[in-house]
Amino acid sequence: MAEKHQIIEVKTDGKPKRIVFVLLENFTLLCFSAAVESLRLANMMASKPLYEWRLVGEMGANDDSVVTCSAGIPFQLQGGLDELSRDDIVMICGGLEVQQVTTTKLMNWMRRESRRGVQMGGLCTAAFTMAKAGLLDGRRATIHWENQDSFAEEFEDVELTKSVFVMDGNRFTTAGGTASIDLMLKIIAAEHGQDLANSVADQLIYSSIRTDQDSQRLSIPTRIGVRHPKLSLVIQMMEANIEEPISPGVLAKDVGMSTRQLERLFRRYLSRSPKRYYMELRLQKARNLLIQTDMSVINVALACGFASPSHFSKCYRSHYDTTPYRERGAHAGRG
Repeated sequence: MAEKHQIIEVKTDGKPKRIVFVLLENFTLLCFSAAVESLRLANMMASKPLYEWRLVGEMGANDDSVVTCSAGIPFQLQGGLDELSRDDIVMICGGLEVQQVTTTKLMNWMRRESRRGVQMGGLCTAAFTMAKAGLLDGRRATIHWENQDSFAEEFEDVELTKSVFVMDGNRFTTAGGTASIDLMLKIIAAEHGQDLANSVADQLIYSSIRTDQDSQRLSIPTRIGVRHPKLSLVIQMMEANIEEPISPGVLAKDVGMSTRQLERLFRRYLSRSPKRYYMELRLQKARNLLIQTDMSVINVALACGFASPSHFSKCYRSHYDTTPYRERGAHAGRG
């Protein structure tokens, strides 16, 4: 027989805080379920209803109002985009092809509710939806690392970070995945104390609670599987200088090596030259921009350090076995 869990004493006025989850088509299941489960466990550990939640969407509540998550599982909506209480917290749940499901109707509703003082957050790619609605202008925000390049190009008035989650006033954004847990634990701790948040983390077997200072991606040494300080530093410099690439000679000099030593270092640990590795980083960013934005192919080329469209197209074809124009066309109809 399982041992009964310890009840965490918390003070409450008896009225549960309501979290309104706005489900966008193809929303990421993990982000949503991690958030809801954190709230459920907070209720369980406090042995009282601290939180309640409601699933809404553009279609409203009827027999056909079903939104399908990215894993193909349908969810029945409980309501539409109605007027909320000022005490509610809205969580927009994004996922795949978020640009296509960020509609005018949704953005108008978000603007209206935010003007009324409702707290609003975006899980996973929903930071795009919030930014498109103008709700992140002049604020700090984050989004999944795979969407960072396109987001930065489109929303210059947003201070984009690489953090796991960001809370800036009454606006919240997360990087996706398990970052929903970190955000919810932060909210739970702020409202009901760190002891309750820690107990929820323990129930989730979540042994390392992250803060808004933690980066969402693995460190460069972990990502490349090599712990070499100078190699990591060079790669960091490459990633930070995509639009205006730095020559191998300058990179080598900046870390106190000769160009030949840098060549040997890359060949030994990454089986390619520094120039080739740098090119792959630039092409990866280019592919993200082609798929996720409406930027012209010429502007994508310039943003990734290519002086001419013809050179960009040649390099892209060599690496991805297709042209930038075909890549754009292959993804244009998705949604």
